[in-house]
Amino acid sequence: MDLTFTAFPSTCCRQDDIVSETARDPREPGDSPEVVGPDHTVLSDEEVLTKGPQYNAPPPKKRVKWYRCRVTREQLASLNRRSDFLGFVQTLGYLAVLAAGAGAAVYSSLYWPWYVTILLVFINGHFWHFLVNGFHELVHDSVFRTRWLNRFFLRVYSFLGWHNHHHFWASHTEHHKYTLHHPDDQEVVLPAKFDMRNMWKWSIVNYRYPYDLVKGRLAAVAGKIPDDKWSQELFPESDPERRRAYTNWERVMFTGHMLIAGVSLVYGLWVVLLVITFPKMIGAWLQFLCNATQHVGLQDEIPDFRLCCRTFYINPVLQFLYWHMNYHTEHHMYAAVPCYKLGRLHRLIKHEMPYCTSGLWETWKQIIQIMDRQAVEPEYQFIAELPASASSPAPAPANHSTPAPPPAPRKSA
Repeated sequence: MDLTFTAFPSTCCRQDDIVSETARDPREPGDSPEVVGPDHTVLSDEEVLTKGPQYNAPPPKKRVKWYRCRVTREQLASLNRRSDFLGFVQTLGYLAVLAAGAGAAVYSSLYWPWYVTILLVFINGHFWHFLVNGFHELVHDSVFRTRWLNRFFLRVYSFLGWHNHHHFWASHTEHHKYTLHHPDDQEVVLPAKFDMRNMWKWSIVNYRYPYDLVKGRLAAVAGKIPDDKWSQELFPESDPERRRAYTNWERVMFTGHMLIAGVSLVYGLWVVLLVITFPKMIGAWLQFLCNATQHVGLQDEIPDFRLCCRTFYINPVLQFLYWHMNYHTEHHMYAAVPCYKLGRLHRLIKHEMPYCTSGLWETWKQIIQIMDRQAVEPEYQFIAELPASASSPAPAPANHSTPAPPPAPRKSA
């Protein structure tokens, strides 16, 4: 059977209507989680699931009884409906940005002054960091209606970004089913600590990036699985097939990039290494400021995505580059919804959502305040204030205190 990322209730399912994970082994035939609505009808896989690869079938774990905001069955069916056209707009549109940035830099290296080339290489690097967000969406199999298009572009994005979709598939399914419930989710572990004062040392130009990247990939090409505990759990020695898939992709990716680099150097196009092979040594700060917002400072071990995920508003250009992941609460709550429909989902459930900050400045002002308090009170976690009409499925732990209420919500852009 196909691996499921998580179970997503539809219609008016509340916390007590659904259990997100079966207690039985998902590797056994006919053993997929059965999701039942409040009217006792079984919901189809297309309504509640996103599918993954067959080789990653983790052992059964504890159940998480997730709270989800109300949407009707008809609304969810419409939201879950994928579009090849909108998928192409997002996927090819973003690739066009990469092609334009890299192409302009290469052209400049041949015909324009050197300082223009440096500027274009610098600008180009910022765009390439968002590859991981497109890669993430394609892992969910939810961008295109036609499945082979999802799988094809997943490999394109994986290759360009030096990402291993086998590893991410294995890790991310657990992250969605058990978000911030350690040790079942080790993709994100709180508290997250960022050295914001020294971020400039690596986020503008990271001179070590090419060396560290190649060193790590050479180990993977030789058949080494990362030795961190999480990777070893996901790719155990007892499952050589899963390990083989991981290693084979590393070899394809490394060989391809080295061929591109070698041909480019033979023809004197050294700039290709900076704009295609190692573009992510430059300009990490912008994507970091977007991506690191998703869970930092929030609550763990709580079955409510509104309290463990963060949604915030950004301008349409940055939202496009970020693949609409500023709606991160909505993405976790109903992960089968394509990224380009998350704004619509947000508007449907906004009345049950906590206050959403507007822009990176306000968002990071809040995050830094949380991290400063955590430096003094290590056990502190931010508890978002829910609207009076919305109820939380679980009481906050005693050692979690609530900051002052946020300002009145702003109108969504």
